[in-house]
Amino acid sequence: MPDASARPHPSIPDLLHAPDTAFSFEFFPPKDDASEAILWDSIRRVERIRPSFVSVTYGAGGSTRDRTVRVTSRIEHETTLTTMAHLTCVGSSTTELRQIVGQYAGAGIRNILALRGDPAGGLGTPWTPHPGGLDHADQLVGLIRELGEFTVGVAAFPDKHPESGSLEEDAQVLIRKAQAGASFAITQMVTDVDAYLRLRDLVAASGRSIPIVPGLMPVTAYGQLQRMTELNGQPLAAEVVERIEAVKDDRSAVREVGIQICTEHAQRMLAEGAPGLHFITMNRSTATLEVHRNLVG
Repeated sequence: MPDASARPHPSIPDLLHAPDTAFSFEFFPPKDDASEAILWDSIRRVERIRPSFVSVTYGAGGSTRDRTVRVTSRIEHETTLTTMAHLTCVGSSTTELRQIVGQYAGAGIRNILALRGDPAGGLGTPWTPHPGGLDHADQLVGLIRELGEFTVGVAAFPDKHPESGSLEEDAQVLIRKAQAGASFAITQMVTDVDAYLRLRDLVAASGRSIPIVPGLMPVTAYGQLQRMTELNGQPLAAEVVERIEAVKDDRSAVREVGIQICTEHAQRMLAEGAPGLHFITMNRSTATLEVHRNLVG
């Protein structure tokens, strides 16, 4: 078993600035033993292509906090992968957040994605901070940076945050996160490449330099996009919906078109200067690895 304390810890911004394209993959904590077996099969498949890093998410309302810490720590100790841990403000006091950061540090993890998180009651319900906790992601960025030598990333919203009034407002929020110490950002799932480019250009026009990595997910089943947008509150690009709708009665065609769309979006964003690509795997890596093969040959 690798000794995490003895392993080098690449900085994600350094990985994003490397000559080769930075590919990263996102997983979520399993709910049971069967799901955990699927997760580890996916992780081992991804490990073979030597991605820049992998991440493990929180469940809604911070519901999987303990499993997130456990799975992220296990990946760090039992694989050759560079890990990024997710951390949200939801349902946690500042003291608890400090303890979680300490657990990550003890596992040898130095890359953290700092998120405010969705309201505990789900999208559409009012955001209420923990009485002893934090209210915004930039505050969490600052807290993590105070606790050690961590590289901190944040979320970005090309299609507007559900609580935002405009893309310009989202750009300003992202700039404040960078000012607080965030050194990179990862977007929600991109279905509209132009939206990603607009957000990137707004941030760049401010004079604040922060790499913004687009999040991508190949559609493999009809209805998957709709479920994702219900979960994250992001609108769907009409062209993508139309292309999936056109083949909705053919499961294999839906998967084929979904992988094709994801590949096209990835190629365009890389051509436009995206610093890397972050694949949302849903713990099944086969489709994302197919997109990866399409990109690298």
